Amino acid sequence: MVVLKTRTQIEEMKKAGQIVAAFHRELAGMVRPGITTLEIEEFAEQFLKKNGAKAYTKGFKGYRFATCASVNDVIAHGFPNRTPLREGDIVKIDIVAEAEGWVGDSAWCYAVGRVSEEANKLMRVTKECLYLGIEKAVIGNRIGDVMHAVQVHAEQNGFSCVRDLLGHGVGRALHEEPNFVHVGTPGKGFRLKEGMVITIEPMLNAGQHYMTIDEDGWTARTADGSLSAQFEHTVAITGDGPVILTQQ
Repeated sequence: MVVLKTRTQIEEMKKAGQIVAAFHRELAGMVRPGITTLEIEEFAEQFLKKNGAKAYTKGFKGYRFATCASVNDVIAHGFPNRTPLREGDIVKIDIVAEAEGWVGDSAWCYAVGRVSEEANKLMRVTKECLYLGIEKAVIGNRIGDVMHAVQVHAEQNGFSCVRDLLGHGVGRALHEEPNFVHVGTPGKGFRLKEGMVITIEPMLNAGQHYMTIDEDGWTARTADGSLSAQFEHTVAITGDGPVILTQQ
């Protein structure tokens, strides 16, 4: 069942969203060759605690970390580790904060030093897909309208959209109804209603959209070893248009 939020509840959700946004602003100045994703993880835990929030993912379905740290061909759900990031890597950092009973969820992709033209283009187009999708996230549109905008822009630029990992509702819990893929047909799928709060989180691969899961049961990789990028916001559907709760 989709839980619609009141205007007051959406305002309350902004605290968690803004903590996540502030984390990403701080992190942008930290990502550089030589830093480890475990150091980023430790910073995230300290940052959330300092700001009165909890790491929602720590212990969620057995997950052990406050962040997902996904490097290069890892699409999502990578474990933080002690391997230093290298010049030319791209790293996706996904964090979910819980504050005053509400959840904020945002992933961002960072270049580590100077990256290849392909990586730059992949990151740029993925971010463009995010905002093209958000533009379509208005009352009365269907989810197919939103995701068609994402899919068309990705494919016109030579990239593919991951189809096996989903966007989702957000509220008191991280994964609420509805769930949806980031490809779509205009006029198809559920209709967007005032009070819905969802993630829009396109994951684009430089190669094909297929993925594999590592033996750890979490780490999702491109099946062909190609680069993958992701940008994600938590978005409220309101009478005033889409409101980005995790706006940086």
